[in-house]
Amino acid sequence: MLVSSRIKNLSPYVPGEQPNDRVYIKLNANENPYPPSKNVAKSLIKFIKKHPEKMGLYPDPDSVKLNEAIAKMLNQSGGVLCNAKVEGKKVSPAENDKIPFTVTSDMIYSGNGSDEVLSFIFYAFFDSSKKFVMPEFTYSFYPVYAGYYNIPMDLVPLKDDWSLDVDKMLENAKNDDGGIIFANPNAPTALALSREEVRQMLEKANKDEIFIVDEAYVDFGGESCIPLLKDYKNLIIVRTFSKSLCGAGQRLGYIVANPEIIKTVFTVKNCVNHFPIDAINQTAGIAACNDVAYYVETSKKVVEEREKFYNFLVENGFYVTKSKTNFLFAKHPSISGDVIYKKIKEEGILIRHFATKGIDDFVRISIGTKEQMEALKKAFYKLRMKN
Repeated sequence: MLVSSRIKNLSPYVPGEQPNDRVYIKLNANENPYPPSKNVAKSLIKFIKKHPEKMGLYPDPDSVKLNEAIAKMLNQSGGVLCNAKVEGKKVSPAENDKIPFTVTSDMIYSGNGSDEVLSFIFYAFFDSSKKFVMPEFTYSFYPVYAGYYNIPMDLVPLKDDWSLDVDKMLENAKNDDGGIIFANPNAPTALALSREEVRQMLEKANKDEIFIVDEAYVDFGGESCIPLLKDYKNLIIVRTFSKSLCGAGQRLGYIVANPEIIKTVFTVKNCVNHFPIDAINQTAGIAACNDVAYYVETSKKVVEEREKFYNFLVENGFYVTKSKTNFLFAKHPSISGDVIYKKIKEEGILIRHFATKGIDDFVRISIGTKEQMEALKKAFYKLRMKN
C-alpha cells in the first residue's frame, strides 16, 4: 500500500460549489458580496511598489503588526460590526458590545483562515483519549479535523426548533470529561446563543477542558463572547476575515484567548509552518483592520438585505430560522430542498443544498447585494409558478 492506514478513515470537507463552466450569481458559500475596503488595494499596491525586495524575504513569522491591528479593531467595534456606531471615521461599540478590558495583541493568534487556526486548536487541546462535544449540525469542518487527528466526537442532536441543546451538551461533556466546540451563531442553522447563555454554559462546564466558540458570523448580529475572556481562562474564540471583513479570498483567521492559550497555539504553529501568513496578506489584513468604518457599513447592508429576504420567504410560505448571520436557512412545506436548489440554479443563481440527512429539506441562502437579492426573488417567483 502506498498510503497510510490513517487516510482510509478521512472524510474530506465539501465546500460550496465553485463553478467554472458559466457565470452565476454566487449565493452558496457565505461570501461577502462587497469588495474589501479600497484601502486594502491601495496598501497592497504601495507595498509591492515600495518594497519589492520583501517578496524575496520571509515575512514576520508571528504577524506582530497584524495581531496589533486586529486587537485595535476589536476594541473599536466591540466585536460586532453591524451594531457599531460610526461618526466620520470614528467607530465605537454599541453599549451591549463594549468589552470590559482592553484586548491586547498577546491575546491574538492569526493564521491562514480560521480553518488552519482550528486545525492548530484541535491538535493542541484535543486528543484520542477522550471525546469532545459538538452539535450534530454545525460547521462541517469540525468532524473533518476530528477524523484527521483521530479525535473521538460526541455529536449532540439539536432541539426541534434547531437551537443548541445546551443542557445535553454540558451533560455529555461532563460524562466524557471532554471539551466543547460550537459555532455561535451556528451554521447552517443561523441561530445564536446570547452571551449570557454562553456564560451560563461556561459556569457549568469543566474548567479544565477547552471551550471553543466559533464566531465566524457574529458581526452580523450575534453577541460576541470576547467580554467573557476576563473570567474564563479555558475559553477560545475563533474568528475570520472571510465573512464580515470581505476577505474570503485572503485566507485570514484568528483566535482571541488568554495569553497562555495563545502561546500554546504558537508552539503548534512553529512545529507545522513557521511562516504561515505571507507578507502581502499581512499587509492586506492590517489595512482592513484600519478601515473599520467601511466594514461596519457593509455589515449593516448585509443585515438589511437579510431581513428583507427573510420577510419575503416567510410571506411566500417558507419556514425560516431567525438568522443572526449573513445567510438564511429555509425550507418549503411542499418543495424539496434539492428541487429548490436545482431550479434556482437553472435561473443562473447558486444557493446551497446539503444532502445530509436531517437537514436535506433545507436550502442555505447567502445574502448578496440588493440587486442580487432582487434577482433571487424573481427566481423564487418562477419556482413557485412552476410547482
